Amino acid sequence: MVIHATVNCDMGEGYSLYAMGDDEALMKTIHLANIACGFHASDFAIMDKTVKLAKENGVLIGAHPSLPDRQGFGRREMAMEPDELASCFVYQVGALSGFTRLHGLELNHLKPHGAVYGQTARSLELARAAVGVAKAFNVSFMGLANTCHQIAANELQVPFIAEWFADLDYTAEGKLIITKKHTPIALEEVKARVTRMLQDGLVTTEGGTYLPIGNVKEVSICVHSDTPGAVDIAEAVKHLVDQNNA
Repeated sequence: MVIHATVNCDMGEGYSLYAMGDDEALMKTIHLANIACGFHASDFAIMDKTVKLAKENGVLIGAHPSLPDRQGFGRREMAMEPDELASCFVYQVGALSGFTRLHGLELNHLKPHGAVYGQTARSLELARAAVGVAKAFNVSFMGLANTCHQIAANELQVPFIAEWFADLDYTAEGKLIITKKHTPIALEEVKARVTRMLQDGLVTTEGGTYLPIGNVKEVSICVHSDTPGAVDIAEAVKHLVDQNNA
């Protein structure tokens, strides 16, 4: 079993004069950029700069909307009704789509950020709200395979991009562990995880066991810009992906 893959990264996550991650270096190692839309990070100047950077590097652009929690970087859960979440996402995706239009680009996908990524993976009602926004903007939805993300995308007939994380851990049950601050991970461990995913379709869990990702023929591998050593990790993942896809 060999899985075709792309590499994606959450980007544009600074604010004002504060930078987060080396976007210029990372943009050269990825296929898809998930750009922050202002609620967990970013602002109008950073969105504009990141969209231009993606255009210069031929990288597809996705919206990366969050819960309104800049202080917690969008990595703290918040109670929100489905219609409220949909409005929250429309507001953010609309902002980013203005910049893609300004630079003559099309929005490619939508990927929720942080805590709401996990909430929408567990709640079908919230997933339908999030995927509904992707449908409204006529873009794909990026999320976790075999969760409410994929179920809602299938229900609403929205193209689904299955995502797997090279720099985060999964529980023994296969649930993604979303942390507020990402801890360092050895480069050799990342390479082993990626090779296992691409060749065998297996998710490595924190207990050292392996779970099948499911009926997935293509996966987008995420590397976070705020993981220590992100550029080295992204370069290594991109090299493995290019070898695999050749």
